[in-house]
Amino acid sequence: MNYSLESYLDAADGAGKVLAHARLLMKLTTLYQEIAPAHLGQASHLANYKSGIIVIHAVSGAVAAKLRQLAPTLADGFSKQGVECNGVQIKVQARKTTAQSMASTKKPLTLRTSHTLEGLRDSLPSSPLRAALATLIERSAKAQ
Repeated sequence: MNYSLESYLDAADGAGKVLAHARLLMKLTTLYQEIAPAHLGQASHLANYKSGIIVIHAVSGAVAAKLRQLAPTLADGFSKQGVECNGVQIKVQARKTTAQSMASTKKPLTLRTSHTLEGLRDSLPSSPLRAALATLIERSAKAQ
């Protein structure tokens, strides 16, 4: 037997269920973008649909809270479009960021800034502030 990829994906015993679910999610995603307020639609996305429940991931707790308030309206919007929707579940799923935050990235001091800080350090009396400034100068990368 010679099967094409498309016939395998469409077959019930192949990947048909997965492909059908993926197509359904694509349709629901389009509907969600039409139903949800634009600013909330940009800060969230439709993640799944199971047993009549639409699962939406929000990028923050604030967005999730607003979407939870709108859940009945969203469910009604899906139902009006012919989707069996028993409810909308909202989860916070923050966007992935790089492992190292910007705050911990070493940023070099310019030569002028370095000299200014050294002058400030030298003008201060012996104190915790002077010691902290000395440590900052010592640990800072210098711009070339």
